[in-house]
Amino acid sequence: MKLEGNTIFITGGGSGIGRALAEALHGRGNKVIISGRRKGHLEKAVEANPGMDFIEVDVTDPASIQNAAQELIAKYPKLNVLINNAGIMQIDDASTALDDDLITSTITTNLVGPIRLTAALIEHLKQQDSAAVMIVSSVLGFTPMAMTAVYSSTKAALHSYAQSLRFKLRHSSVSVLEIIPPWVQTELLNSSEEPRAMPLHEFLEGTLDVLATEANEIMVPRARFLRGQVGLEESAFVTSFNEQLETPQV
Repeated sequence: MKLEGNTIFITGGGSGIGRALAEALHGRGNKVIISGRRKGHLEKAVEANPGMDFIEVDVTDPASIQNAAQELIAKYPKLNVLINNAGIMQIDDASTALDDDLITSTITTNLVGPIRLTAALIEHLKQQDSAAVMIVSSVLGFTPMAMTAVYSSTKAALHSYAQSLRFKLRHSSVSVLEIIPPWVQTELLNSSEEPRAMPLHEFLEGTLDVLATEANEIMVPRARFLRGQVGLEESAFVTSFNEQLETPQV
């Protein structure tokens, strides 16, 4: 993908991976517009990066998505990159009765929102000479973490959606890229200081290196192992993986 001269809209751009991507792409001369759940975070990001813009959109609300799409197209007619990054991660226990709000909010934010937003912008993107839809999934979409069953399921569904979208757009000007992060030091599950997680700046550097290639799946080397476990023996691996996570850290 060409990393300069784009007009890019990033959801969940006020913190974590979204903000890191927004700032890195802004620094490369792209016009970047961010959105997120917390206006204060968006304002701080824009203040720290003159020339970056933000718009307010609730990715769980179809009317808000439609309004945001209209605003983006009107204000930024050269918009050619959509990065579906917004997501929430909550601990759950699928072996018991799950809280319905957790189920609904996670699926609506992580899966329904990106599908709706892509649908709202896809005809505009198809009119651009070169465009891209990026979907931020997770290695947990391939090797699920049992303590976040709903979150992991949404990421698996996003991978499936990205594959179908890529096929349907294969003869258009729109590329479909899937960013597949490993465990990264962000606010998700209070992982900012987690030593087992990948430092955010290292993840960002590796991700940008792969984005500059022709790859459809954007992975740093640390993500490849869990991505590659899909197959006939994956059940045993998933069991082993989750048993290790349950083992207390000494």
